[in-house]
Amino acid sequence: MYLHVGNNKNIREKDIIGIFDMDMCTVSSITKKFLSDAQKNDLVVSAKDEIPKSFVLYKENGKYMICFSQISTSALLGRTESNL
Repeated sequence: MYLHVGNNKNIREKDIIGIFDMDMCTVSSITKKFLSDAQKNDLVVSAKDEIPKSFVLYKENGKYMICFSQISTSALLGRTESNL
């Protein structure tokens, strides 16, 4: 199954590693560095240009990718079939 994360972006559920809340995760300097490094290495896609509420860490073609989403973590989890 696929998870729709906004703006016509779909990610296979079996490739999802985690769904994270932006407000909770960006408090940590480690997470900020992780997101910054991922962006510098072109491993970030954005489901929309709005301020993100969450991000999804997933694997695609052997690479770990991040997708920012304007949809909350609880709404994304509600959309999954397996409730990750």
